[in-house]
Amino acid sequence: MTATDSTRVAAEPFDPFELKDVVSGNIRDPYPRMRELRLQSPVHVGPVDLGDEEPIPLDPSAIPPVTVFGFDEVVQVLRDNETYSSSVYEGVMGTVMGRTILQMDEPEHRMSRALVSQSFRSKVLERWEEQLVAVVVNELIDSFIARGHADLVREVTFNYPAQVIAHILGLPRADYPRFQRWAIELTSLAANWDRGMAASAALRVYFCAVMEERRSVPGDDLISDLVRVEVEGERLEDEEICSFLRLLLPAGVETTYRATGNLLLGLLGDRPQFDALYHDRSLYAQAFEESLRWEPPVTVILRRATRDTELAGVPISAGADVALLLGAANRDERKYVDPDRYDMFREVRQHVGFGFGVHVCLGMHLARMESRVAINTLFDRLGPFTLDPEAEVPHIEGMAFRSPLSLPVVFQAP
Repeated sequence: MTATDSTRVAAEPFDPFELKDVVSGNIRDPYPRMRELRLQSPVHVGPVDLGDEEPIPLDPSAIPPVTVFGFDEVVQVLRDNETYSSSVYEGVMGTVMGRTILQMDEPEHRMSRALVSQSFRSKVLERWEEQLVAVVVNELIDSFIARGHADLVREVTFNYPAQVIAHILGLPRADYPRFQRWAIELTSLAANWDRGMAASAALRVYFCAVMEERRSVPGDDLISDLVRVEVEGERLEDEEICSFLRLLLPAGVETTYRATGNLLLGLLGDRPQFDALYHDRSLYAQAFEESLRWEPPVTVILRRATRDTELAGVPISAGADVALLLGAANRDERKYVDPDRYDMFREVRQHVGFGFGVHVCLGMHLARMESRVAINTLFDRLGPFTLDPEAEVPHIEGMAFRSPLSLPVVFQAP
């Protein structure tokens, strides 16, 4: 019996609707309220009402939290990792994921990132693109192409990133639905503590067993790489690998599926842009980057002030938790013209959809590649598909994470 066999139970397909409200919230459009607050000031001290939940009473003895809505101000914070520390994540996600690069400051962050980033170098991504991603997406399309209609979230975008990550890790296909569930449960820790901690414990047991296997019988997979990698004489300990894998799983599943769904909805909502990309795939990069600006899949990053400071003329106390609203920054009217509109042809401008600075998303190149392969394969296999006129009009929703939960389309496959 292998290590993965010992933890396997019969897997059932996981429906993203199951945990619909507990992870991302169900707010449809937070941007008008964000704009209103940003116009008042790009930086707010104290609680802010974004319309997504009942305000939490503030402890008068606590250091007031800070919320940043402006683009330049968000970039300033992310550039200054001495004044604004990532250690805040130790209390937010450290309990469920363990110690990861997410909560590390320099120089520890640089060394740990170097140890794991080798597995995301361009030659590795090229191999995954050719041998894995296209194969997975084509298999998913095979399951519904004869019908002439599909829900692209439930049947493609939600499923393929989990399968890709699991395959990259060298894990058995029968377990893919379980990884999807664990990934969502980890990120919904605040909504259900016991469920999130149970998912964390299950993943630790699972991954530790796999690591033991890979040391005995190495394979051509990421876990085998991680147990052997060495940079400047340093190697990763088992707990560090386990923590990184628990971070990679939801990051790889959540970010890519949501980003691809947001791009598809942006295109399906504007036929000329859909047709332009359909007929000229070289436009993909600008189409995808605009979708990250317009609707980033992850809308908030946290930092903690290490000393008394000032941002946009607003005093910030040492120890204050600072919430950087990436979605609000990406729609800053000082930076973008008509920022609420998805426009793949707008002048190319920097965005913070993948963060910024030393902590910029480690898997961003993988996400870009996976989404590109998925979009191109859907175009090639389905032809110029359209939204299903008989289905409910899809929309993006959520707060911390945003994406459509459904994308019903019809097509006549070529």
